[in-house]
Amino acid sequence: MNGKRVLGIIFANIHEEALDSLTAMRTMGSVPFCSRFRLIDFPLSNMVDSGITKIGVVTNANFQSLMDHVGTGKPWDLSRKNDGLYLLPPFSIGSATMWGNRIDAIYGNMNFLRQSNQTYVLMSDCNHILSTDYGKLFDAHEESGADITILGVKGKMPKNIGSVLTFDTVDENGRITEMSLDKKTDEDVFYSCNIMIMKKYLLETLVTTAHSKNEISYQRNIIMSNIKNLKIHAYDATDSFVGTIDSIQSYYDTSMSLLEKENRNKLFKTPISTKERDDMPTIYGPDSSLKNSLVADGCIIEGAVENCIIFKGVKIGKGAVVKNSILMQDTTVNENSKVNCVIADKNVNIKDGVELSGTKTFPVCLTKNTRV
Repeated sequence: MNGKRVLGIIFANIHEEALDSLTAMRTMGSVPFCSRFRLIDFPLSNMVDSGITKIGVVTNANFQSLMDHVGTGKPWDLSRKNDGLYLLPPFSIGSATMWGNRIDAIYGNMNFLRQSNQTYVLMSDCNHILSTDYGKLFDAHEESGADITILGVKGKMPKNIGSVLTFDTVDENGRITEMSLDKKTDEDVFYSCNIMIMKKYLLETLVTTAHSKNEISYQRNIIMSNIKNLKIHAYDATDSFVGTIDSIQSYYDTSMSLLEKENRNKLFKTPISTKERDDMPTIYGPDSSLKNSLVADGCIIEGAVENCIIFKGVKIGKGAVVKNSILMQDTTVNENSKVNCVIADKNVNIKDGVELSGTKTFPVCLTKNTRV
């Protein structure tokens, strides 16, 4: 794969309703993950590792946190004179308006597409946690002669996000001959991760046509309606670690699954880059204990921690017990508190002696700056 022939597009705001407690003040792409990362780090790193040198990040609202995180793209080697990283806020002729769907978002950034010299476009959302070689996806796309190739995985159907494509019938060459939208089933399905590649001129044509007809569903009006007119192929990435974030529960489950070494090895088989906050090493008090947890730098642990994901700057006081929880940056659990199955956003403060417990099937989620 020659990455310089491929333009990357990442949608930072798609599916925010699935994580409403964590996206009230940030984009989906800005949501912290796995003790030191943000969700956007995974598609960004996958694209850069595959040689892509120009990436546009489509934003809609609440993107201040995203801008602070990605900056000029330096952690991903995208701070450069030619190509590099571009933030694409809402834009329309005459005014800056929020886009309502994927077609509007792409059409609103049509000038960015037309001014790019790349031949192909690779598009991705931020709610799929995976590490995969997009070079193999590109090679499969060219070898098959497909017009569009969509990366998918086999597993349980995501239920809390709309417009999920499932590939019902795929022939021996990988061409999708039947597909469904938002299929109602509890069985395993082959579903789209909304990671797809096609030629740039084809995307421009499809989106311009759909926009002129006031069509609003990218999956239905662009993909499904062209299943007979275009060669649409599926690329199976089931062998990779894939976590689909479609709810607070799936965010919790995907995060906690990375406490297993095998899953971490699959996800981080290639490095995932992020903006680092330099900090001191974590300090462990004389009476502290730690079991099966991921702990970032800059923490002070004086209590007991078990089966947890701890972000930078977290403080856990003496006598505190924290189990099966995710504590984001600069959260404080004060002395003698007991916390179990909790997702605490940034700067949460849990006071002395508080007992707070959810369950593994219904974790408690505390929003940013909460005091308990």
